[in-house]
Amino acid sequence: MTTTQQPLDETRAAVRISAIVGSWPDVEVGAHRFVGVEFRLGRRELGHLHSDSHADIAFPRKIRDELVAGGRALPHRAIPDSGWISVPIDGEDGVERAVELFRMAYDRARAAKARTRSAR
Repeated sequence: MTTTQQPLDETRAAVRISAIVGSWPDVEVGAHRFVGVEFRLGRRELGHLHSDSHADIAFPRKIRDELVAGGRALPHRAIPDSGWISVPIDGEDGVERAVELFRMAYDRARAAKARTRSAR
């Protein structure tokens, strides 16, 4: 059986989000252990994508509660009582919301990393 490789569809949400988040300084992009694309800053996982369906992003519980209460995200589908959120990727609004929340997680992780360095 022969398989043909499909051309990369740059309009796909996951491809677009990966290109944006992966372009930020020090972000590593790789395969996620539960299928999908994972974004890391050092040892910290910022979050991951489940294809074009949704993004799961890590936050402290307090911020997660604020994001959910404000309607910007949903509780994580599998572990709703954690700090993780899920962001449906429902069209252009979903892509923008996911990128915005990944950026928030990224900025928090960079600040934490800087605090750790200055404490040494």
